Amino acid sequence: MPELAAIRGYYDRIGRGQDTQRFYEDPATDRLLELGEFETARAVVELGCGTGRYARTLLREHLSSAATYRGFELSERMTAIAATRLRNWADRASAVRIAGQPPLPVADGAADRFLANYVLDLMTPADARRWLAEANRILGADGLLGLVSITPGSGRLSRLVSDTWTRIWRRRPMLVGGCRPIELLDLLEEHDWMVVHREVATAWAVSSEVLVARRS
Repeated sequence: MPELAAIRGYYDRIGRGQDTQRFYEDPATDRLLELGEFETARAVVELGCGTGRYARTLLREHLSSAATYRGFELSERMTAIAATRLRNWADRASAVRIAGQPPLPVADGAADRFLANYVLDLMTPADARRWLAEANRILGADGLLGLVSITPGSGRLSRLVSDTWTRIWRRRPMLVGGCRPIELLDLLEEHDWMVVHREVATAWAVSSEVLVARRS
C-alpha cells in the first residue's frame, strides 16, 4: 500500500486534474445522490472531499438551505480548491485539511450523512475499517453511510480493466493514483451496519460499487 505522504503528494500535484476522472466516477456518484436522501439531511460529513465538486453539487441541488456540510481532505491543494468552490456557502460549508487518521473533529452523533467517494480504495482494509468505525461514531441514530469505490468488473471488458488496474497497482500503485478495485461490502462489520442499497455502476469499462447503509 502507498504511504500517506505519497498519496498526499500525488493529489497535491494533480489538483483540478482529479476532475478529469468524472467520465467514470459521475455515473456512480450521481447514483449516490439519488439514493442518499440528501433532501432530508441536516448535517453532512465527507471524508476525502477532493476538489469539492461533489460538495458543490450537493449544496446547489440537493441539500436544504439549513443543512450544513463539512469536508475533510488529506491534500493541501485539494482542500484549497474545495474551499474556493464552497465559498458561496461559507456560512454553512467548509473544507478542512486533515493528517489522514481518525478521529475527525466532529462530535459523536453530530451528522446524519457520512460520505466517502473513491477514498476507501486507497486504504488498507484495517485503515478502511477504522474510518468506518469513525463514521459510526459520527452518525446519529437515523444517519446514512454513503460509499463509492472502484470495484472488480463483472463483464468481460470491465473484468479486463479491473484486473489490469490491480496488476499495475501491485507494481506501481501511484501510476493509478494509489487506488485499486475493492469490495466495499467486505469492509462493513455486520453488527455495525445494515445495508440499505448496493449496486455496481460501470462507465467506460470501469466498475464502481455504490453502497448505502444505516447504523445497526
